[in-house]
Amino acid sequence: MLKQRVITALLLLLVLIPALVYANPTPFYLIALIFIAAAGWEWARMNGLGATGAMASGAACALACAVWWAAGGLEQPLPGLWAVAGGLWVLASAWILKAGVEAWSLHPRALRLVFGLVALCLTWLAVAQAKLIGTNFLLSVLALVWMADIGAYFAGRALGGKFSKSKLAASISPGKSWEGVWGGMLGVLLMALVWRYADSAIGVTVPSLYTHVAQRGVAFLLITCVFMATMSVVGDLIESLVKRSAGVKDSSALLPGHGGVLDRIDALLPTLPLAMMLYSY
Repeated sequence: MLKQRVITALLLLLVLIPALVYANPTPFYLIALIFIAAAGWEWARMNGLGATGAMASGAACALACAVWWAAGGLEQPLPGLWAVAGGLWVLASAWILKAGVEAWSLHPRALRLVFGLVALCLTWLAVAQAKLIGTNFLLSVLALVWMADIGAYFAGRALGGKFSKSKLAASISPGKSWEGVWGGMLGVLLMALVWRYADSAIGVTVPSLYTHVAQRGVAFLLITCVFMATMSVVGDLIESLVKRSAGVKDSSALLPGHGGVLDRIDALLPTLPLAMMLYSY
């Protein structure tokens, strides 16, 4: 399993890193589009659609994004859309998690399907616009999610051996603990402060999310980091809830050793639109 994870991760990095740093954003847009289409297929399968319906859902998701791209929508500022998307993510996620695993399958399938596909389309639009802003900005958002995950992993292991773990959401994701959440938040806060200092020291032309937010003061930066780290956990929990409702361990087996595409991008679904909301305002 470890060997598979490492090989898959290396192959993904060999594809993603050149596209990420390349000046022309088109290759990155295309790769992101493929990932979003695959995630749309996975989402449809986990919500009860058959092979044909799932393929059609993934294709529809990619087509909607491609049409927006072709129409020049990526270059348009969308503060209203990001404000609505951010607000809906906070409200909808609170409602979904409060209702629990059992309630998910009781919602109309069409509603569940639309929720996921719209969220995926907004994620593609957000990552594409973040790339258009600049690689430093996009990397700072991606790194926030990575650090929240890494910090949670190591804090959970370190504190779990000395103290009894306080389960975050035992019925949804038994492996997650409050110790992990606090560890992830601490990691994000430290990284944000260092990144902001590095932006200033290097004199970057495109500021990171942290430098952009810090214009309103360090206190606002810290509050933002805690909020964004929390929402990354929320994205992870919602996908776990859907998987548990569907009775599957992974969203698919597209990425050997890692599961599916949704398993890798679930935390980005709320954080990328929220990052664009913060940037817009």
